[in-house]
Amino acid sequence: MSKINLLPWRAERRKQRQQEFYVMLGMSALIAALLSFFIIGYYNSQISGQNDRNAFLQGEIDKVQKQIDEIKLLDEKKARLLARKKVIEELQVNRYQMVHLFDSLVRTIPDGVILTGIKQEGEQLTLEGRSQSNARVATYMRNLEGSGWMTNPEVNVIEAKDADKAVVIPASNNIVLPYAFTLQVKLANPNAPKEGEAAGTAPAATPPAAAPAAAKATGGASS
Repeated sequence: MSKINLLPWRAERRKQRQQEFYVMLGMSALIAALLSFFIIGYYNSQISGQNDRNAFLQGEIDKVQKQIDEIKLLDEKKARLLARKKVIEELQVNRYQMVHLFDSLVRTIPDGVILTGIKQEGEQLTLEGRSQSNARVATYMRNLEGSGWMTNPEVNVIEAKDADKAVVIPASNNIVLPYAFTLQVKLANPNAPKEGEAAGTAPAATPPAAAPAAAKATGGASS
């Protein structure tokens, strides 16, 4: 004999399926939440580690920048010391330059020429004087060029003065010096060290004797 189930089994089956669906949905949500938590935690850990590395690199950069600043200060100190060293070397080399310069001025004056003024601006020397003729001035320029302590002589002014303005040397048979001239020369130092040679190794020049220079000066002015 056949059995007929008259209970509402379809509704119960539908309810059971709904319960299974809700359970699976809850498990899926729980798994998704756990997975999101792990993913977020992983990326937060990566970001924190990168921030730590950035902070470490920034600290190292600050240390290097501090060292660079110290190196700049040392370079500035080095430059100042080298500048002082250069000045001292120049003074060492040129300590007798002025002595030799005035000695050369005396020794190079030819007969018929006297100096009335000397002016120095750096390495440029301006000489003013009187001469007996233009040829005497040319001779004086050649003597200056050959002295070794003055180079590149150039005539700025040379002019003949009136008879009443001419200079007369009574001690030399009344020699008349009618020409006024102005020369410019560049100072030189034959004892200066050559390129690549230390300044301290330049040969030391000894000051010339004062008596011969004075005798020559007297002779040049009286000629």
